[in-house]
Order: sequence, then C-alpha cells, then structure tokens
Amino acid sequence: MTSTRVLIDHRTDSAIRHPEKANRPDHPIQRKPDWIRVKAPNHPVYHATRALIRDHGLVTVCEEAACPNIGECWSQRHATMMIMGDTCTRACSFCNVRTGNPAALDASEPARVAAAVARLGLRHVVITSVDRDDLEDGGATHFAATIQAIRSAAPATTIEVLTPDFLRKPGAIEIVATARPDVFNHNLETVPRLYPTIRPGARYYQSLRLLDRVKQIDPSIFAKSGLMVGLGETKSEIAQVMDDLRIAGVDFLTIGQYLQPTVKHAAVDRFVTPDEFALYASLARSKGFLLVSATPLTRSSYHADSDFAALRTARDARLAQDAHLQESPI
Repeated sequence: MTSTRVLIDHRTDSAIRHPEKANRPDHPIQRKPDWIRVKAPNHPVYHATRALIRDHGLVTVCEEAACPNIGECWSQRHATMMIMGDTCTRACSFCNVRTGNPAALDASEPARVAAAVARLGLRHVVITSVDRDDLEDGGATHFAATIQAIRSAAPATTIEVLTPDFLRKPGAIEIVATARPDVFNHNLETVPRLYPTIRPGARYYQSLRLLDRVKQIDPSIFAKSGLMVGLGETKSEIAQVMDDLRIAGVDFLTIGQYLQPTVKHAAVDRFVTPDEFALYASLARSKGFLLVSATPLTRSSYHADSDFAALRTARDARLAQDAHLQESPI
C-alpha cells in the first residue's frame, strides 16, 4: 500500500469549530519531515468501521482530533469512542476538538457505545470524552455508566478510559475509578511551564493528583499518561515530568510529536527526530515505567490493545522478580 504525508485538518470552518481562536494571529503550518508518514485510509475494513460508527450515532476522537493514525487503526477495527458529545468546554491551544456550549447528555449513549463495541468484537476499547465543566460531576457518572454497559454487552473486552482532569469536581475521580476500568489514562500533555499557553484551563498538579488518587483507590488499575513534544519544552523538563509521573504511580507513558491542526492553533516549535524519541523511551524505561511508547506518531490510544497485553506481561514479570528478590537470602 502506498504512503502519503500526514493529512492535517485545514477545514475552512475553523472559526466555527474554535470561535475563541478566530481572532488569534495565524501560525503558518510547517512542512513535515519525511519520517512523519501514514498509510492512506482506503482499506475496506476502515470503511466498514466508519459505517458502524455512523450507524450507532457515535463520535470518535479519531475524527474530531484529526488523528494521523485513523487509517491504520480503523483498518484494524480500533476506534476510540468519545462520549458526552463533540463540543468541549475548554479551549486548549493544541486541540482540534470543537469548543463551545455542549448539548445535554444523552442517556442512551452508554448502551449505544456498548453495542458498537460488541459488534466490532473488540478485545480492548478506549473511551474518552470532551471536557464537560458544565456538569456537576464533570461527566464522571456517564463514564461509569459506559463502563458498566460495556461490561454487560462485551464482558471479554478490557476497558481503558481517557478522562478529563475533573478540575473542581469533588468525588468525580472516585466515581470513575470505582467502576474499575482496566486502564485509567489522563494525559498531562506538556510540561508545567507551558500550561498557561498550551493547556490554560487545566492545572498540572491537579492532573498529577488525579493519577495518584486512582492508584490509591485501586492499585490494580493501570495508570497511564501522555505527553506531546515539539511545543518548546526542554529535555530536562520532560525528565522532571517523568519523575513526577513515577511518584504518582503511573505505569505507562506515551510520548508523541505535536502536529498543528490549523493556522489558529499553537505553532510547532520543532520536529523531534526518531533518535530523540528513542532516547526519551530509554530514559523513561530507566525510571521504572512498565511500558513506554515514544515515536513521532505515538498517540494516547495508538496500539492500545496490544499495549494492554504488554502491560499485563510486564507487571507479571516485575511481580515475579520482586517475589524472587524477597525469597532470596541476603
């Protein structure tokens, strides 16, 4: 199959999708290096997956965030379901998801998501959402209902959630964690110095607290987080974030290249080379993460099913090693 350069969303409705960015200065989109390539999405299974998503009236972050891996993932029947609508109450400068005032929650959505998961025959599913700061619990109860619906409709499917930070939503983290997803993912996205410009509605230490709290509630849940690079961060700042995540008990770290969706979004500071990604991966492994994925096209949900299997294997191996060390005479 032929390859093509990553297709970035240049839709003319940018001002409609992102009204808060309409008056910002344009940042020209840089030419991407040769190592950022994806296969064109023309596989028949890709179209079948797309049709099923449409039939169930579902939203995917694959489309809404203009993910470069959509062709590969949908051709393997992998899709990340985005619940609670397609409109986010935040306005992060890196994100292509629509912003504004979202509609009311659809009580039938958990069952529709579960039905799609069952029809796709997924071994592992990722459920994410827009930020819903308008809801009292930030949508935590809706997440829990979706987890429960999938457990009922597809009991063999393992479940990963990629949640908002639930900032100023007391009890929300506990609601989702006690529904017992197999993986609880929340992305830090970038280093704390860049939060005011890249993730202005969030707070770095709230995100760390969320991940730490999940491990306190249920240590058996895998904790996962992700970072973008190429936004102006330094290598020492990335190393510090790794340390912070390990203190919070995070098991799995993903690192990928930031790609600018439109001229109104944050500009790419630089394209990080594959060799640099390999160094980040090596550094993260040395700090004790069970699993690391660090490549230019790595995204939070990329290869999530195979990564989950690798996570379980890595944890079993570490537990066995720890047991052996405890049994060995000093």
